[in-house]
Formats: sequence, C-alpha cells, structure tokens
Amino acid sequence: MATPVTPVVASDPLGRESGAPRPPRAGRMIWITAAWGACFVAIEWGLRDAPVLWYAALRALLAGAALVALGATQRRPAPAAARDWAWITVLGLVNVTVAFAAMFAGVDTGATGTAAVFANAQPLLILVPAWWLYGEKLSARTSAALGLGFIGLVLVAVPGGGGSGAVLSLVSAAAVTAGTLLSRRLRGVDVVVFTGWHLLVGGAALAVVAAVAEGPAVIVWTPRFVLALLFLALVGTAATTVAWFAEARRSRLDTLTAWTFLTPVVGIGIGFAVLGERPTGWTAAGLVVVLAATWIVLRRPAPPAPHRPTDPAPAADPPVDPHYRSGGAR
Repeated sequence: MATPVTPVVASDPLGRESGAPRPPRAGRMIWITAAWGACFVAIEWGLRDAPVLWYAALRALLAGAALVALGATQRRPAPAAARDWAWITVLGLVNVTVAFAAMFAGVDTGATGTAAVFANAQPLLILVPAWWLYGEKLSARTSAALGLGFIGLVLVAVPGGGGSGAVLSLVSAAAVTAGTLLSRRLRGVDVVVFTGWHLLVGGAALAVVAAVAEGPAVIVWTPRFVLALLFLALVGTAATTVAWFAEARRSRLDTLTAWTFLTPVVGIGIGFAVLGERPTGWTAAGLVVVLAATWIVLRRPAPPAPHRPTDPAPAADPPVDPHYRSGGAR
C-alpha cells in the first residue's frame, strides 16, 4: 500500500510561503507597531529643523539606499521582468510619495496623537479590497470588532477636532492600505530588494515634489534632527517595511492590519511622555475601545469540543434455536 504524502509548506525568514494564510507573528508585529508609534514623535522632532516634504523624501531615500545596499551585499536577486519593475514603480509612488507626504503634513498641521490615529486606519480601509481582490471573507466577530475599532478611533479623534491634519492622515492611511495590497503583486520578488527599490523610486519622486513646492532644501543638521532621521529611515522604515511586507505575504490582511490599531496607542503614549500632549477623557475612552477591538480580532476562537461518540448499543442476543439442547445437537 502506498504511503500518503504530507504536503509541505515552504517558508523562509522573509515570509515567502505557500499554503493557507497563517496568523502574523506576534513578536514581530509588536515591535513593528511600537516602532511606527514612535515614528510620529521622530517626525515631530525633525520638522523643527527641516521642511515637511524634504524631510519625508530624505526618510525614504536613506531607507531605500540602505536596503538596496544590503541586498547587493547579500547577493539577493534583482527583479528581472519589466512587469515587476512596473509594480515597484506604482508601489513607490503610492506607498511612499503619497503616503509619506500626507503623513508628514498631517503631523505638521495637527496633534501627534490625532495624526497617529488617522494614519493607521488600515484595518477599516482594507476590508472590502481584501475580500474583492483576494477572497478573504470576514467572520461576524471580526466585522463587529473592526467596527468597534472604528468607534474607538472616532472617540480618540474628537479632541483634535479633525481639520486638515486628520484629512491628510486619512489620505496617508489610504495610500499605505493600497501599498499593502499592491505588495502581494510582487510575491516572486525578493522582499528586501523590492522594498528598497520602491523606497528609492518613491523617495526620488517625493524629492522632485519637494523641490517644486518648497524650493531648495534648507535643513538645520542638529544632533536631534540626525538622530530622528536615522531612526525614521533605518528602524521606522527600512526594517519595519520589510517585516510588514513579509507578513503581508503569509497572513490574512484583516488580521494583519488589526495590529496597527496599537500604533496610535504607542503614539499617544509617547506624545504624552515626551511632548507633553495630555490625552483627554474622550481619548482615553477611545483607546480602551481600540484595545478591546484589537484583542477581539487577534484572539483565536476556541477550538470546537472533540466529538465523543455515544457508546454503541449492546449487541442483541442471537435467536435461540428451539431444537438446540445443551450437550449436543438434536
């Protein structure tokens, strides 16, 4: 008899996997969301010494250059098909040029905490596209939890009063959501290489926009600015984007993006501790709701109880032969 073959799911540290989607790695997602939350404080610091668009462009260009150099050092394969380069270009323009410009401008025109909230609305924006493009249907529990998370975001944003900063941050969230969806079009390309190149492409386009809108770059290279830029580029962009795209290849998008609900929590906490932005009662209530929604989405449902078959009924006694006598046959 032939031995049954167990299917093998290929995997590597960069998330190139086949088979059914898996839950995002909790440890990786915690440090991604923590780093992204801290980015809003670094943006706030850096904007004291640099124009908005030039600062955003420098963040992308430095991060992209670091990843491309890493890929070359490790001899990672470069994209060969023109189609891959086209997707990289589109990804760079959406996920970097538009997203970074709107994100930095949102922080510049509003409170850090409010910007952190609206710039991380991915879990809500990605639901319909993920279902339409990749057939990821939502359970009733997940749908309700994400709706609850939206209510929490609204409560957090009430003290900020909305305004242009909130609108710009929502534009950034929409662009990042599109970038997450587009990244799946590059499954066959090395994630470090395509992440680096899309940052370079998007950063170069953003530098052109900055030159037109802001003129020559006038930057005060203080130690504070240098540290903020290095953190943003190397930790908050290069490392986290590679990890994020790797998880996007292996995980359901609703579960993955639900982790970004935690980013505003970190951003508001750091804004309070470092920048003195005191959250109001509405903000505190909203954060509690957001945390509850995140827990509901990420909590794995309890496994069904094992089926216990009922005891079989005792076998009926065989019919008695009336002609049978103990001790022998008739």
